[in-house]
Amino acid sequence: MNLAKMIDHTALKPETTKEQIEKLCHEAKEFQFASVCVNPTWIEAASALLAGTGVDVCTVIGFPLGANSPETKAFETKDAIQKGATEIDMVINIAALKDRNDKLVEDDIRAVVEAANGTLVKVIIETCLLTEEEKIRACQMAVAAGAQFVKTSTGFSSGGATASDIALMRKTVGPDIGVKASGGIRSLEDAEAMIEAGATRIGASSGVSILKGKISTSNY
Repeated sequence: MNLAKMIDHTALKPETTKEQIEKLCHEAKEFQFASVCVNPTWIEAASALLAGTGVDVCTVIGFPLGANSPETKAFETKDAIQKGATEIDMVINIAALKDRNDKLVEDDIRAVVEAANGTLVKVIIETCLLTEEEKIRACQMAVAAGAQFVKTSTGFSSGGATASDIALMRKTVGPDIGVKASGGIRSLEDAEAMIEAGATRIGASSGVSILKGKISTSNY
């Protein structure tokens, strides 16, 4: 197992500076992470820094609340890809899910998948806000809408990834859809627990520490 190739090396805090993005990309290139995950304002810079390295540029859509309209999320997606994003992490409409407006939830995801036009889409369901039944429905709708991944968390709500949520998501989506664990993963032990539960991608700002087997003090 190439652990580095399972990690999205992440910097999504609003105060992230250009210098920090440059450091993130340098580390991603050095350790050959799967991607860097950055806010849309940094797509072009990250794309330029990582050109020819084999490291993808992931960005976030409808982040972190998911409350944008499907049309806005679709526009964001097209703009991000035009600027150099090669992976998309979108947040679902959490309120619609809780209202059992499943058509809106699925249409919202599908709008991003169609706008991505083949670019990999990961669907953030924000597990800490959901019941078990809602987690299952969210995963089912992500698959029905054509997304390639489901993802636990933004890292900006009341909780992050848990092994039990990863196991539930894996059971729901089956073996062919990716499952990304994100939020609160700060050590090699954390990452291994998520992978054991069924995760195929890890989102963390502590990627270097994870690879070195050290616990980070990061708050992501």
